[in-house]
Amino acid sequence: MPPMAALYCPAAAAAAAAASSPSLSSFASPSPSPSSDRARASTFSLAFGLRAKPAIPATTFGRPGGIVAPRSPIRCAVSIEKETPETERPETFLREADGGGNGAAAAVAPSSVRARFERMIRDAQDRVCEAIEAADGGGKFKEDVWSRPGGGGGISRVLQDGAIWEKAGVNVSVVYGVMPPEAYRAAKGVASDHKPGPVPFFAAGISSVLHPKNPFAPTLHFNYRYFETDAPKDAPGAPRQWWFGGGTDLTPSYIFEEDVKHFHSVQKNACDKFDSSFYPRFKKWCDDYFYIKHRGERRGLGGIFFDDLNDYDQEMLLAFATECANSVIPAYIPIIEKRKDTPFTEEHKAWQQLRRGRYVEFNLVYDRGTTFGLKTGGRIESILVSLPLTARWEYDHKPEEGSEEWKLLDACINPKEWL
Repeated sequence: MPPMAALYCPAAAAAAAAASSPSLSSFASPSPSPSSDRARASTFSLAFGLRAKPAIPATTFGRPGGIVAPRSPIRCAVSIEKETPETERPETFLREADGGGNGAAAAVAPSSVRARFERMIRDAQDRVCEAIEAADGGGKFKEDVWSRPGGGGGISRVLQDGAIWEKAGVNVSVVYGVMPPEAYRAAKGVASDHKPGPVPFFAAGISSVLHPKNPFAPTLHFNYRYFETDAPKDAPGAPRQWWFGGGTDLTPSYIFEEDVKHFHSVQKNACDKFDSSFYPRFKKWCDDYFYIKHRGERRGLGGIFFDDLNDYDQEMLLAFATECANSVIPAYIPIIEKRKDTPFTEEHKAWQQLRRGRYVEFNLVYDRGTTFGLKTGGRIESILVSLPLTARWEYDHKPEEGSEEWKLLDACINPKEWL
């Protein structure tokens, strides 16, 4: 999840795709939502942090009963100010009305969901980066801070070529923007006689991808985000909307069943604190989303994934997103500590590089955040920070049946219940 790419708005993505890339309909990502009614009702989902979640087809959103994108020409689906480099980290990226600055609103708004979510993702960024540096034992994150004149900004942190991590990115973004009425109506999926003006929105998120060097140590991705439209409640055709999205998933090159079970058990425990239906629902959603259609296989061994979540109490969902973000370190770092020094051969490394190639294919072809960021002029270094430092492609490579490599591929083709 990158500054500008930090935000994924299916509505805007579809509008942009309809105007500029009708041929992209074949790239629609699989239908992740377990509820087509909820998918149609939601305005748009955002995938934040480093990777804006992206461009969906010109014809539908790639969900059951997908929404037909408008065909009218739209030059810019989302309006967001260009970022300005900063030399220091601000205390908050919020506008004064939301709790930023030192005005009277600052004393009132820190209790808002916007303010608390920003605090949560920035705390999570600090904790995850500290844990990664401690495990690496030498590597340090490079930090870039940016802001926008009208409010919003972000912090991009990347550790590259460390002792343990080949590349680790942990980004946070807070974005204020405007989406055109065409994008809003596309997201709603219904015709309306009302033609609302541009719809302001707010989006904040954290996104991270961690690629270790050792082929026996797994890659991790996590992303948690919050989105609001800012339209007045009485604006015709544009009611106020909000939702949460995110997830955490594991992508190993070799299966250690105890590691995968540990990872999934931490995700399940986080889910079960709020609703026992969450883990099975979000585990399947994750398996369905991270699917490389042209390969017929998943990117990795899953975890949890959810989007457009707003049919529960807002306070409960804020607490749930916080619990999930806080679960990243206990789910992942113990696995890294166990596997980071495992001896490996050139053959093991070559297989890891091939699996990294699959990671690249998914991110550049199907990941909605990455493609959306590329199409809307986002900060390229932040958008592509999710890609590994190295990868490999071999012609018609097939692992020997029964080998450890084959077992991993089989689990990616046929998702398993790990718990």
